[in-house]
Amino acid sequence: MAAGAVDRLLSAGSGDAALLYLWLLKTGGEYDAAGAARALKWDPARADGAMQLLAGMKLADPKRSKAPPAPAPAEPPEYTAADLNRELENPASPFPALVSEVQRRLGKVLSTADLKSLYTVYDFAGLPAEVILLAVSWCAEETGRKYGTGQKPRLPQIQKECFRWKELGVDTAEGAEAHLKRLASLRTRTGRILALMDIRDRPPVAREREYITAWVDMGFSDEAIRLAYERTVLKKQTLNWPYMNSILKSWHQKGLHTPEQITAGDSQRPQRPAGATAPQPAPPGEADRRAREDMERMRAFLRQQSKEGN
Repeated sequence: MAAGAVDRLLSAGSGDAALLYLWLLKTGGEYDAAGAARALKWDPARADGAMQLLAGMKLADPKRSKAPPAPAPAEPPEYTAADLNRELENPASPFPALVSEVQRRLGKVLSTADLKSLYTVYDFAGLPAEVILLAVSWCAEETGRKYGTGQKPRLPQIQKECFRWKELGVDTAEGAEAHLKRLASLRTRTGRILALMDIRDRPPVAREREYITAWVDMGFSDEAIRLAYERTVLKKQTLNWPYMNSILKSWHQKGLHTPEQITAGDSQRPQRPAGATAPQPAPPGEADRRAREDMERMRAFLRQQSKEGN
């Protein structure tokens, strides 16, 4: 560290600025608020505040963004009781408050296994505490709706949901609130689509929910989904989810998402061979002439039959 930088840090009297400067030395000067917050156990706003101090001292450039991070390990580490205790005893960490609030919402004291699941989401996935709490609330609401009031989700279920949010890029409080609005809307739409498919006595299983979510994301109207269901039952004599999904995917590839578009652009009538011409209607009066000739032939046939019978 250069002596001039040390002098400026000392004159500023900011421990946060000094710690962030050391972290920037490790990253080669590339700044990432979320990464700094995780490394220093701060919230991103605190990291940004320290960064502004360094920028004012000409010791860092806040506009220099961090290079793309290295791929994260595929599996989370095996956290030990010592890891948990160290985090729980850290007065600067949001994790103890997160544990307390999760326990309150679930109505139980978290076991060591539960704490490891929660810490995995907090440390390995890197989700902010407020995002984790919103995920916990959503899981609790869904569990109560499916299995009855008073039923609470297990921590592995919450961990799985949090990782799903992470994969979707839901890693801020604002993003989580928007995601929850979409989930609530999708839940209402899913119930309506199930009714269109004559399923009214049970919630969808995970794979069924995935199908319905994909159809909604493709932009299909309820009426178009009902039409695909009717064609599926007509062909298979029962609901067949993969077959119905293949119909809707085919329509989506053709840009057909409403019954009107489907009727106009996806006729199921047999296609004529190339070069064949459509049958032409008989000219006026021709149909009547053919009918009279048919009647005369029938009368002649009957007279002949009568003579042979005599």
